[in-house]
Amino acid sequence: MAKNQLNCIGVLTSGGDAPGMNAAIRAVVRRGLAKGLQVKGIMKGYEGLIDEQIKDMQAHDVSDTIQKGGTVLYTARCKEMRTEEGVRRAAENCLKHGIEGLVVIGGDGSFRGAEALANHGINVVGVPGTIDLDISCTEYTIGFDTAVNTAMEAIDKVRDTSTSHERCSIIEVMGRNAGYIALWCGIANGAEDILLPEKYDYDEQKIIDNIIENRRRGKAHHIIVNAEGIGHSASMARRIEAATGIDTRATILGHMQRGGSPTAKDRVYASVMGCMAVDVLCEGKTKRVIGYKNGHFQDFDIMEGLAMEKHIDDYEVEIASSLSHNYNKYDQVFGGEFAE
Repeated sequence: MAKNQLNCIGVLTSGGDAPGMNAAIRAVVRRGLAKGLQVKGIMKGYEGLIDEQIKDMQAHDVSDTIQKGGTVLYTARCKEMRTEEGVRRAAENCLKHGIEGLVVIGGDGSFRGAEALANHGINVVGVPGTIDLDISCTEYTIGFDTAVNTAMEAIDKVRDTSTSHERCSIIEVMGRNAGYIALWCGIANGAEDILLPEKYDYDEQKIIDNIIENRRRGKAHHIIVNAEGIGHSASMARRIEAATGIDTRATILGHMQRGGSPTAKDRVYASVMGCMAVDVLCEGKTKRVIGYKNGHFQDFDIMEGLAMEKHIDDYEVEIASSLSHNYNKYDQVFGGEFAE
């Protein structure tokens, strides 16, 4: 497609919702209109594209949405997009409704659908919308910042009651098989143990020994942040309580982390990414994903987004350990006395 030859673009949100998706939708709609394009909103992700739940979008349709959680276009997981027939129907409906470029806001599954549509001749650009922060080509994904702050505030509250009752608390946070939310919350909340799918050795006895040693030294509570990719927090709590004799409770924060008004960062970054997605389509590009790397917003080949190989930073993990009361160098430096 030649540069600036677009007349009509579409936008959809797919997969799990993430705070800030509405800011991205708003940006796509208004940036597109500002460039003289017709913009169509596709309801319920790829399911709505296949079922032709498509509507014209005007500037007022996205008014008063930037502060809202969820997605005004709704979202769904679409099994049909995993089939050749489903992809074919989706591509045909794009052409039927005059959609020459499509902005897909979502995670890895959403990008696989976008890649399939691109192979059927539809120009696509992905915008990473996932709280999990697990897309390899970008240091930021829409919703992560809000999810971490939501979880952090909840863990602070659990810590208060855990201290009052001198308990051990296991708080399970989301993230699928990625440990970024757990790591950030572990550092932000001052957790004694952080269990990450990428690093956990399943040595539960080590955790039990930490709890017993901390209690011996006068520590009133013990906070364990457990990642969703490890899970089984309730059964873990029962085993720890049986082994230590210390009241141990599990709290699974769950989908509250997906909701709520997005933070300033999620609103601003999502807005920039949405605008850039439109600009990239207008430049005649396809099979691209918008990312943030080394302090700059950039577009990458979508296959980089599909690689999904992203590694937890070892230095950040070491920092989290060194800041906890379990760090094996603590005694050497401070003589084993707790400040709290």
